[in-house]
Amino acid sequence: MPSAAERTRTLVQGTCSAVLLLPGPETAGSLPLVPELRTVTPEGDLHLVYSATAPVVRAASRARGDELPVVLELTDVAPVSVPHRVRGRAWVSGWLTRLPDDSPEAHAVAGPAGPGGPAWATLRLEPYEIRVDDLWGVARVDVEDFAAAAPDPLRAYEAELLQHLHAAHAPQVRQLRGLLGERAAADCPAVVPLALDRYGLRVRFTGVRCFDARFDFPEPVRDVHGLRRAMAALFDAADDFAAADGSEAPRD
Repeated sequence: MPSAAERTRTLVQGTCSAVLLLPGPETAGSLPLVPELRTVTPEGDLHLVYSATAPVVRAASRARGDELPVVLELTDVAPVSVPHRVRGRAWVSGWLTRLPDDSPEAHAVAGPAGPGGPAWATLRLEPYEIRVDDLWGVARVDVEDFAAAAPDPLRAYEAELLQHLHAAHAPQVRQLRGLLGERAAADCPAVVPLALDRYGLRVRFTGVRCFDARFDFPEPVRDVHGLRRAMAALFDAADDFAAADGSEAPRD
């Protein structure tokens, strides 16, 4: 299973929404506090790109040392229609400063300034506390573990893959209920693919009652090609179970 640090790193470097929360009257109610871009350095710092004229940039520009504490809040929502769509949240608390516009780090993230001055500013968030609350549970993440963790290799494709599974392979996904035995009874007729990572697939059963089931792959996958083989093996196992049970496998 992915560690809490890996899951949080995936949220930070993935496609879920993010908003910066910070104190002070100057930025209260100012929009947007949503970064245009976010990256993570090898040291575990976050680089957040905003318009150079954003109020949060002015606040960070005046910050010296550890003067501006902030929280980056990330919210992960399932890309398919399912009850209780929020899959997780993470909070990265730290100190916010502005990188010099002519620094190599700022150029690498936002690009060099144009003739009229920089259109974008890169802010550095140095974490001191990280928390995650997701489908796996609630956990505090060590800052060093976060810096050393790698995001899930499927993060850029997960939404598209789940939507494809839901739209084009719904019968095979429903067939997975057979691998759970009596737990997936007829009172849970709807089966929706909920989350996907290199370790396995999570689906949500809904109906009279609602619960999640996790189907682990035999080994972690490294890319979409490995995922295709892992999913084929999972569907084959469900077909074999259905055949042994005497029920007919669904067809597309």
